[in-house]
Amino acid sequence: MSTTSAQAVDIPPPGEIVTSPNVSHVTNVPKPAGLETTINTDIAFQGDYAYVGNYGGFSIYDIRDPKRTKVVSSVVCPGSQMDVAVYEDLLFTAVDNSRSDDSCNSVAQPATVKESWEGVRIFDVSDKKNPKYIKSVETNCGSHTLTMVPGKGKDRRNVYLYVSSYNPNVTFPDCLPPHDKISVIKVPLREPTEAAVVSAPVVFPDGGNETQPGLLLPTSGCHDITVYAEKDIAAGACMGDGVLFDISDRENPVITARVTDPNFAFWHSATFNNEGTKVIFTDELGGGGAATCNEATGPNRGADAIYDLRRGRFVFKSYFKIPRYQADTENCVAHNGSLVPVKGRDILVQAWYQGGVSVVDFTDSAHPKEIGFFERGPEPNGGGGGIWSAYYYNGYVYGSDFHNGFDVIKINDRRTDPARSVRLDRLNVQTQASYGGHGH
Repeated sequence: MSTTSAQAVDIPPPGEIVTSPNVSHVTNVPKPAGLETTINTDIAFQGDYAYVGNYGGFSIYDIRDPKRTKVVSSVVCPGSQMDVAVYEDLLFTAVDNSRSDDSCNSVAQPATVKESWEGVRIFDVSDKKNPKYIKSVETNCGSHTLTMVPGKGKDRRNVYLYVSSYNPNVTFPDCLPPHDKISVIKVPLREPTEAAVVSAPVVFPDGGNETQPGLLLPTSGCHDITVYAEKDIAAGACMGDGVLFDISDRENPVITARVTDPNFAFWHSATFNNEGTKVIFTDELGGGGAATCNEATGPNRGADAIYDLRRGRFVFKSYFKIPRYQADTENCVAHNGSLVPVKGRDILVQAWYQGGVSVVDFTDSAHPKEIGFFERGPEPNGGGGGIWSAYYYNGYVYGSDFHNGFDVIKINDRRTDPARSVRLDRLNVQTQASYGGHGH
């Protein structure tokens, strides 16, 4: 038993919402028809709209008035995980689930079949009520996540997608070992149906971390990449490795620094601070399905690791983990988050599955501190659930909950209030831009 009776008292009743005094629950919008039985995943924002991925497709929400957030449309188009990114009239969605073909009517089909498809689907979302599927691009081992990277200079009429995938197998004709690479898709904005893979750089030419005890999986590629395009850098959460990329050549990112950690089971995601002088990596201990926010697991596993970047190298400073023990039925681990854009401070809002949403001040890299939270009590049926992604956008925090739909949350705190003056016109969280920029 990993919780004492004193700690167990703090666990709310099933489904009940609890928050810190400075956090309020604004509204919840249930999942729309057709997507009720599949789980919500990632979120992207542009203008007055939020795009929420779901294993069964995606939904577009009108967030012009956050208190009255509403579904504009939804598209049933199965294929996990449906990681999403938006740019102008295009929505990019990631499919890491071997399908019978690239259509929205496809069914699961083994990756051992050469004709099976997985990769990236592109939709035209100029008409929010009627998105149109316009292009698919197949990628090796599918697309577990994708990261939108703007072109630069003469290349600015193109965007790139860094496609992260892994888990090769000698029986998968389109996903053979050692993999150890990413796929780079070039999307011409004027002719998006010409999107195609233009390179597949091997990012671990000598192999990654494959032998460390306790790894969820040996490194065979990356799980997720966050780019800071203005600075021509990216941080990769690559299974057994945390890495820094030079992305000055968009088609050929190159690893310039690597780090491993005996406490990390699965390097899951990365976030730079605004100055680009720190990176927070998350450890998805248990793959997202395990109860790791408890006394038995402790504070240094299934946590965030905070690194300073000094002369292009990672310098470990501390771990952060939510201080509230969760029940042994609750899957809980560090997951997707974004910066709260407070100039001069480093503040992160982050999802922890059934651990809810945490707001963390990591301005002092060595002493991060939770300054607010939102969570629900355990799933009433005792199964998996919780909040997959929690991101700050134009004054509010938005969370995509597996089963409960789309949550809108607000934090009122002198430490985060200055962020309300920062207005973005777009937010793809894995495509960071400096505060006061154009929100790309």
